[in-house]
Amino acid sequence: MLIPFEKVYRDEHVPLAVAKLGGKTKIVATEVLSSPQGPAPFHRIVEVYFPSIDALEACAVSEGGKETLAHAVKISSGGPPIFLIAEEETFTFTKTINA
Repeated sequence: MLIPFEKVYRDEHVPLAVAKLGGKTKIVATEVLSSPQGPAPFHRIVEVYFPSIDALEACAVSEGGKETLAHAVKISSGGPPIFLIAEEETFTFTKTINA
């Protein structure tokens, strides 16, 4: 059974974000299950990818962006959401044989 937040998140927020966040290239939504340090401080971590900071800024000031961000604040049941802007760095590893 979905908790109330999860139902609203899946039924309302995800479709809204997909439809209204113009310029996005990918959305990754992660549910936090636990933490070795005790109760996890967050229930979900969502990453929205844009091709550039300019595309992100354009989305944030658009009507669709404002509507989606306001909806995130409205449905957040564990305190106000924290919005962070980050730049991804990817490291690629090849398989090696230990000597």
